[in-house]
Amino acid sequence: MVQDIPDSASGFTLLFSAAPFPGYQVAFDWRREEMDGNWYFSKDLDLEGWLCPALFKYFGSVPETIYAQFKRKAA
Repeated sequence: MVQDIPDSASGFTLLFSAAPFPGYQVAFDWRREEMDGNWYFSKDLDLEGWLCPALFKYFGSVPETIYAQFKRKAA
């Protein structure tokens, strides 16, 4: 998701929400809980990833879907 962002290895901005928002690029759908974390899957990317319990620092409960946008870090 960051391959076209210049100098993304030095950082980038990730916006995410439990609701769709203007400009979101990808949706991750909840699959299952495991070891206090949660697995999400992106149909568009055909990838699955595990999110640690820090998810609850941003959400009160496990979102059914997480919408995300990756963009260049502000200068």
